Amino acid sequence: MTKNSDYSYETQVMGAPWLKQAKGPLSDDSSSNKPQKHFSFKRAIKRTVILALVLLIAFGSFMGWELYNNASKLTGDKNPVSLIGDLMPSSLKETNDRVNILLAGYSADDPGHQGADLTDSIMIVSIDPTNKTATLISVPRDLYVNIPGYGYTKINAAYEDGQSESFSESGYVSGGMGLLEKTITQDFGVQFDYEGLINYEAFKDSVNAVGGVTVDIQSDDSRGLYDPNTNLNLPNGEVNLDGQEALDLARARGDGYGSYGFPNADFNRTQHQQELLVALKNKISSGSVISNPLKIAKIANAIGNNVKTDMTVGEMETLYEKTKGISDSNIKEVTLNSYDGTDYLTDYETNSGQDALVPQAGIGNYSQIQELIQNLLD
Repeated sequence: MTKNSDYSYETQVMGAPWLKQAKGPLSDDSSSNKPQKHFSFKRAIKRTVILALVLLIAFGSFMGWELYNNASKLTGDKNPVSLIGDLMPSSLKETNDRVNILLAGYSADDPGHQGADLTDSIMIVSIDPTNKTATLISVPRDLYVNIPGYGYTKINAAYEDGQSESFSESGYVSGGMGLLEKTITQDFGVQFDYEGLINYEAFKDSVNAVGGVTVDIQSDDSRGLYDPNTNLNLPNGEVNLDGQEALDLARARGDGYGSYGFPNADFNRTQHQQELLVALKNKISSGSVISNPLKIAKIANAIGNNVKTDMTVGEMETLYEKTKGISDSNIKEVTLNSYDGTDYLTDYETNSGQDALVPQAGIGNYSQIQELIQNLLD
């Protein structure tokens, strides 16, 4: 990604001319007939207003540059002319009257993280703008799939493979996201309108930018959640999380010694990721955030520095306007291990001895899962 621009921002306010320094005792010519200057309340108000307007214009210019800078990083468009045009609200691409977005999260921002280019978080976000509903479908990272051109392996390797081989094929975005999209489309039958690649820093910074999020922990264990690998330790009930705590919850799957509250391991993690995404959406839509320019600027920085997407800023603006009224009750959160009492996946051991997941119907047979997704999106 493009490195952050450095901003030097100085504001010097000179002494107001109507506030004169007090003089000492009157001199012998104090009886002079020279006209005396008197304090003018109207003049003071006028100059104060002018100063305020200058400061507002300067701040607005800074915010405008921030918007342009972050928009160019987010979309990859460096052309000021086309980017300014993209800032205008524009119509959205749709598939069967829905907007389908493929989201993938990776750890490229964490140099010490092994397998940083593996997409350990994959989510299908399908939005019905007309009926104000949305469906979130988490794709488990351990799903054993046939990646086109690479054979059978876990689906979280698709992005890394596409990046390393510079995947390029008509109908898909270039690079790793294109290969991941092709893999999910062939197996799940979902056509995507947009893609978004997010590193973990974006999530942490966004949560901090809005002042934290609130989630309701409902663990089967009366103690709540504990995962020593991420230092996560949360009680049951509503908890307020800062960025690091939210990131720890999004990463935790209870595989450390002494952990508790994660009976379904990675499926619990994907469930928490969905809940955190909804909580962040609610906080961003709240009046305390959308009316605060500084918080909006922080969110823009978090997204601009850590997200890549093929969606224009104008399309994002339209999407926000169409989805901001979606209530939590109209958002379906789906994990494929079990939905409505049916298990769609089962455990599997690969030829190399790795634990993985495959469809209940058998390796490569996604007919049952495709039927579920079609019903959810219809």
